Amino acid sequence: MSTKTRFSREEMGPSLSAMSALRTIVETPFYGNNVVEVKTLAEAYEMAKHSTGTVITDLPIEQPEKLGLPSDAKVLLFNDGGVTGRTAAARRIVGDEGVDSADLNRKVMTAVYDTRWNTMYHAQVFVGLDEDFMVRAHLLIPEGEENILYDWMLNFQPCTPEYEEMYAKSKAIHGEGDIYVFSDPQWAHEEHPLGLTYFDSAHNCAALLGMKYFGEHKKGTLTLAWSIANRHDYACCHGGCKTFNPNSDSPYTLAVFGLSGSGKSTLTHAKHDGKYDIRVLHDDAFIISTKDFSSVALEPSYFDKTADYPASSPDNKYLLTVQNCGVTLDEDGKKIIVSEDIRNGNGRAVKSRLWSPNRVDVLHQPMTAVAWIMKDPVLPPLVRVHDPHVAALMGVTLSTKRSNAERLAKGVDPNKLVIEPYANPFRTYPLNDDFRKFLALFEQGVDCYILNTGSFLDKKVPKEVTIAAIESLVDGSTVWKPLKAMKGLEYADIEGFDVPDDADYRAKVHHSLENRTTFLQEQKGLNRLPDDAISMLLDLEK
Repeated sequence: MSTKTRFSREEMGPSLSAMSALRTIVETPFYGNNVVEVKTLAEAYEMAKHSTGTVITDLPIEQPEKLGLPSDAKVLLFNDGGVTGRTAAARRIVGDEGVDSADLNRKVMTAVYDTRWNTMYHAQVFVGLDEDFMVRAHLLIPEGEENILYDWMLNFQPCTPEYEEMYAKSKAIHGEGDIYVFSDPQWAHEEHPLGLTYFDSAHNCAALLGMKYFGEHKKGTLTLAWSIANRHDYACCHGGCKTFNPNSDSPYTLAVFGLSGSGKSTLTHAKHDGKYDIRVLHDDAFIISTKDFSSVALEPSYFDKTADYPASSPDNKYLLTVQNCGVTLDEDGKKIIVSEDIRNGNGRAVKSRLWSPNRVDVLHQPMTAVAWIMKDPVLPPLVRVHDPHVAALMGVTLSTKRSNAERLAKGVDPNKLVIEPYANPFRTYPLNDDFRKFLALFEQGVDCYILNTGSFLDKKVPKEVTIAAIESLVDGSTVWKPLKAMKGLEYADIEGFDVPDDADYRAKVHHSLENRTTFLQEQKGLNRLPDDAISMLLDLEK
């Protein structure tokens, strides 16, 4: 599937589904006489390398020519100041309850006008890496923000001749224009102290204002691509996906869904001591067809936390750029990164697709199972959900904890258990769309599990336990027991994680289910589910 870059004059006008006020405001400055087009990744690298404040480390990039970079390319580091995570509180969506589009449109118009004094850079990429789903995205950003531009082109797929040919072969999506993102990271407004990320997902455009963190540009672009996918029979996934033994008679394809810091990347890239032949689709963003259960990756690279990768880690061989980390000199006087979140809580890096030697861009094997990654202390390490409606509802009420990848509004407790439907805080379309998509997957035979990667009651669940639990699913060796406090659910019998059957535990389960039900009942606008779906959760109690 491909989007449309150009429309005929006969297609122009208010009746054209691809146009809107914000779309017109955002797209127009792309054609200004102060705009310079950045066509290649090598060009973006040179710009970022010479951008004021960039640290050119002495870490060489692995096989740079394969990525379209100069043979002597080095890992670049650039820090954003005090903002080191995404800002959900800054998000506004056209058509959502309480959003004053007229006011926000005027602010974006003024922001666009103010950039007339700048040279603006225009870059293009593809989001989606297979002919089944590819959309073209455009970014416009001021001079001085070369590192964000470079990271964006690294994270997505640059428009090389190979991918232009693939894109030309993909099926056109009727009425869908390209994605356009206008960004001014230095923007400031007294009414928006945290900045503004303003989306018109129905018309594939966004304005990112006052956002210095690259993650806003990555997830902002993905937000719009997911919205397109949602309109065209795909379930949108913020998680990881891989296939075990793809060439066997019974390949096992597993998708794990979780917020940043939940363990989805760790589980996706787990090597399993070489026990299986594995193909990795991605660890953060992909889509599942509700027609044939195939899956498509949306990005070639990985935007990974650096907390678990010390300077000596062999995985650092695949770094491309680093954000919000430190630099020091090693014993040879070489500039190396200081990671492990010593500088701040959310050090990040863009890693090459070469990090996964078994990487693929599409999985034609049908999805076998979906696992919701939670940190709800009433749940054992591995739970099986049989009923398709309950399975979809558990995804809607995915309970976890915020990570330091997110910049929280003042007064928000980062340690409080929160609910984030399908682990996707970037959704800009009705939640019921996701509910129906995942319900359809479960009704057609996809299995559903819950992985608790936090603590069960007061005992931490180590990653080794979670990985072993996944392996038991692949091997078919899991021993299941009924979870007596929740009707129709089973838990895996794992040594050291016995499940009590007493009044205290049942009270904790009741409180968890009550919190989930209350959350659903309080949702409005885009987040509201039908009442009959909401009522099913409390029915789980025995």
